[in-house]
Amino acid sequence: MANTLDTRSERIHIRATPEQANLIKAGASRQGESVTDYILKWMCVQAEIDVANQTRFTVPKEKWAAFLKELDRPPKTPEGLKRLFSKPPIAESR
Repeated sequence: MANTLDTRSERIHIRATPEQANLIKAGASRQGESVTDYILKWMCVQAEIDVANQTRFTVPKEKWAAFLKELDRPPKTPEGLKRLFSKPPIAESR
């Protein structure tokens, strides 16, 4: 989450009922924070949770087919890995 000392250049406009506004102001006051800092902090926490909990992704058919093709392709073995495993282990070479 961004530090409050970071430059804020974006505006987010929201509307609230009087009850919601009073509740938010009371929560911010009890935390010793400005309403802006309080709202941003808790909205970012919730957004991080929502993004982390995403379990479904929509992929176009063409990209899905390409993805499956890559999964079915045999893995490539890096040349360095082949060289590494072609030599006896260090513990056995002494």
